[in-house]
Amino acid sequence: MQPSASRPGRVVSDLRPDGPLVYERLSDPILVQRAKDGDRVTLATLCERHSPRVSRIASHVLRDPEDARDAAQESLVKLVQRVGQFKGQSLFSTWLHRLVVNTCKDVAQARWAAERRTEPLYEDARVAPDGDPARALAASEARRELGRCLAELPPAQARVVVLQDAFDVPFDEISATTGLPVGTAKCYAHRGRNGLRQRLSA
Repeated sequence: MQPSASRPGRVVSDLRPDGPLVYERLSDPILVQRAKDGDRVTLATLCERHSPRVSRIASHVLRDPEDARDAAQESLVKLVQRVGQFKGQSLFSTWLHRLVVNTCKDVAQARWAAERRTEPLYEDARVAPDGDPARALAASEARRELGRCLAELPPAQARVVVLQDAFDVPFDEISATTGLPVGTAKCYAHRGRNGLRQRLSA
């Protein structure tokens, strides 16, 4: 009589998992693939796993805590909506980092545009710190002109200038989020600043 362990049915039975699938133990690539296949639980797992990292990135890029919270929440929403666009050509964390930084830029630009739209309503009635309303008005107009000139730059140059000069993001992080080599990012920053100076002087 053969040992029971050699029976085919017994062997197959032993290969089956003993308990339910533990999503928290799965790697990012497996979670992403399952999410693409329609497993909604994996999306919640990805969001929970990366939420602290998303909040840290947003807080680093945006100085305003409220803006950072908005950007972090919007980034997680975009993660759920766009995870199917992840092609696996880089680490998932790198793809997510780029998504968060782009979202922060959108939030900052929206806040900047809102402030520029409302600022003239208040500026005419306020007393400038140095007692010169004309100087305060000129400064406001200069900021609006800077925004207009920035919009005229090539998008890649404008993005690097905004990240480096407005948000003080180091060039190595700019390289990681944009996919540009560090040297190219520095070149774009130099060209963008020169372009701004030329447009502003004109």
